[in-house]
Amino acid sequence: MKPWRHLRFWLLWSALTAAPIALLSGAYVLLSGSLAPGDLALLEQTLSDLLQTRVALLGLLLVVYGALVAAALVQWWQSSVTPLARLAEHIAASAEHADAPDLPLEGDALTRTLAAAANRLIADRRSLACSLGERIEAAGASLEQERSRLAALMSELTQSVIACNLDGRVLLYNPSALALARGLSSAPAVAAGCELLGLGRSVHALIDPRLIDHALGRVRHALQQGKANPTSSFLAPHPGGQVLRVQLAPVRHSPVDAALTGYLLVLEDVTKAMAADAGREQAVLAFSDTVRSTLAALHGSAGQLGEGALQAQLAEAMPRVEAVSRQAHDAVRTTWLLEDMLGADLLDLAAQRMSADGVLSVEIEPPEQAWWLRVDSHSLVFALCAMAERLASEYAVRRVALRLRAGARDGEVQLDLVWQGQALSAETVMGWELDSLTHGGEALGLSLRDVAGRHRAAVSYERERARHESSLRLALPLADAPIAAPVVPTIDSRPEFYDFDLFKLGPVVSALDDARLVDLSFTVFDTETTGLDPSAGDEIIQIGAARIVNGRLLRGESFEQLVDPRRPIPAATIPIHGIRPEMVVGQPTIEKVLPAFHAYARDTVLVAHNAAFDMRFLQLKAERTGVHFDQPVLDTLLLASIAQPNQPSHRLEAIAERFGVTVTGRHTALGDALATAEILLKLVPLLAAQGIHTLHQAREASQRSYLARLRY
Repeated sequence: MKPWRHLRFWLLWSALTAAPIALLSGAYVLLSGSLAPGDLALLEQTLSDLLQTRVALLGLLLVVYGALVAAALVQWWQSSVTPLARLAEHIAASAEHADAPDLPLEGDALTRTLAAAANRLIADRRSLACSLGERIEAAGASLEQERSRLAALMSELTQSVIACNLDGRVLLYNPSALALARGLSSAPAVAAGCELLGLGRSVHALIDPRLIDHALGRVRHALQQGKANPTSSFLAPHPGGQVLRVQLAPVRHSPVDAALTGYLLVLEDVTKAMAADAGREQAVLAFSDTVRSTLAALHGSAGQLGEGALQAQLAEAMPRVEAVSRQAHDAVRTTWLLEDMLGADLLDLAAQRMSADGVLSVEIEPPEQAWWLRVDSHSLVFALCAMAERLASEYAVRRVALRLRAGARDGEVQLDLVWQGQALSAETVMGWELDSLTHGGEALGLSLRDVAGRHRAAVSYERERARHESSLRLALPLADAPIAAPVVPTIDSRPEFYDFDLFKLGPVVSALDDARLVDLSFTVFDTETTGLDPSAGDEIIQIGAARIVNGRLLRGESFEQLVDPRRPIPAATIPIHGIRPEMVVGQPTIEKVLPAFHAYARDTVLVAHNAAFDMRFLQLKAERTGVHFDQPVLDTLLLASIAQPNQPSHRLEAIAERFGVTVTGRHTALGDALATAEILLKLVPLLAAQGIHTLHQAREASQRSYLARLRY
């Protein structure tokens, strides 16, 4: 920072400039006290004449004197004060980062002596840190080996595995999961799936959170019932038309602990398998229908021809063909969405969902037997809750009951939603069956009839006039009880397949402005452009970015993409960024790249060096691409000027040199983004030392920086 930007500089200059005037004034006071009245009057007359005739000369002398004082003061400040301030900033950086370079020997003799002494202390600290690091490395060798084994095992799995905390943030995933995300990506050539899956990202970009919440509810209920290793399976449709089969397993501190710390997801893309199965089932259905109709025609023809024996044989075969036809019809309904569930558990889960808002009181009638059902629990529970919500809102029903009874036919049970009071007309029941189901402001996308058809269930409305009791009834087919799994003996601790905490994650950021910088996720990016004037038509030709999650730079989840600017690249800029015109031929345009980058940067704070320049390009492309970057933005140029205000330069190379950061691929978008990310990680503790801990504080401090006035 320049000397004249300091208040202390001007206070010192004012004192030195006023000193001669103060001395002359003091001398006049002393002299006037010792003179006779006549002499004093003569002195005053002489001074008055001098001031009247020589005022311009005296003013000029005062200005020259003030300028000489300022020049001398600037020289002294830059040779003594500024080196001390820079030395203090270098020492602060070295205290936070052991790999920082030696302190520069600059300034006067005393400052250089102090810097040399500090360098000796820093060298001792490096030696100590190196020794300590070797001990830690030796002690952690076995841990690293276990991590490597786990990573190797995960990479060999053909299933896609994702580990999440309870907020849905991804803590671990394997290459198969990334390959699956790449297949689901709307821009696989640009983002390669990183906009859907990455450490610290929300898994809800892949899977509807309602499905996960429902599965977690089932698992928690099973744990409360004392089940040892419960899991929940479901199908998750993706907006692109693909369907994922998902199995969710809980993660706990110990096998006897019912509290969850997270969950594991095993995913499989079953889109093609479902289509193939549907084709096979339709073929079987068509074949069975053809055989049945042909057999019926033969039976009729045999009767007309008087072939009694043949007609009898055909009549005997007809029931078997009808049975096969019914089985074929039943097989057409897909079983991908259905899973075995104890009837009592289904009632408990539905009751919890219905009574969650406190409007309805729900009573459960215990089932007569431990019936097992094959159901899509999510859609079935949603349908029951939607019906109960309509009863409450349209008929002021406040108490309902759920019951499960033996059905009228073998292999069937009746699931009833029961209430007392208002009866429903046939037209109302028909309308409710056909209306799209909604509950809690969310739509399922299916009607009650659709849900019933998925379960081969019949929907009916029952009324017991004597008891003033009405019920909506679903006649559901029973499933075979599952074979009991062998009891696994309880052991004192987990088998040591690995020995590190995958689920250690910072607190969830509920309000970004109040979040600590160390808890935030960042997308650090840079752009290469055809020129420096975005308003005059210069275009982006490359975007590079990397993510910081939980204080770690994720180099493996980087974003790098050339962009066809659809305009010539000036020859004068090619030596700077190294991007030649032929390199962008055939590359995607900004209309495709920017939406992919927007998805990649979702739920993070944007960071750039001289961010005003890069953000101006993004803002000008917002209307054309349909994406708006409305998340907070931090600028390492401004942050560095706050953390180290006395340094002569805050260019990217200068800051990197001060922090010992190696810049690889300077003036490539990804190279500059990676260097900026490392600089940000080193700036965070320096900002904390100045009391800047939260995003709000960092943004406020950035706005006060003298460099914040840059506009593009």
